[in-house]
Amino acid sequence: MLNNLKKYDVVLGSNSPRRRELLNDMGVTFRVEAIKGIDESYPESLPVEEIPVYLARIKAEGHPLQSNELLITADTVVVLDEAVLGKPTGEADAHRMLRALSGRAHRVISGVCVTTAERCESFADTSIVHFAELTDDEIDYYIEHYRPLDKAGAYGIQEWIGNIGISGINGDFYNVMGLPTRKLYQLLKSF
Repeated sequence: MLNNLKKYDVVLGSNSPRRRELLNDMGVTFRVEAIKGIDESYPESLPVEEIPVYLARIKAEGHPLQSNELLITADTVVVLDEAVLGKPTGEADAHRMLRALSGRAHRVISGVCVTTAERCESFADTSIVHFAELTDDEIDYYIEHYRPLDKAGAYGIQEWIGNIGISGINGDFYNVMGLPTRKLYQLLKSF
């Protein structure tokens, strides 16, 4: 599948092991080239639904594109009560975030940008994640054993916390992992 991509040198502009795994599982042949030095701040007036696409585009603009390349960039945010939960600054911040998510539903929004020399397309996908009530001991265990300090909202759904703490998902599971594969597949078919 996706034989149309053979004409491109496909580049994943992300260090995320989850995005690498998901893109590989989609059957895409690609190489990884992390885009460094990108300022991931965004205008405060930007609606939360637009933040991940904005950041994915900024990442794409930070990659000097070769004529035969197809670049895939992405960003994911966790939104609770219209507040964006980024990556925690430390263990205490991770605990605070997970305590806030406990027993509540929140949105996970991923933005994806696909760029070639001739074309740039982007989209966002939203999933609703329902957390069960978590005890402080469960939160501490997760932080200590899984070190989720590099994850938006301080959790990875594919880890222990997802197994014991997620009571439901509305939307794409893979979007919560950081790459909405179904929508990306549909877009890649058009290149």
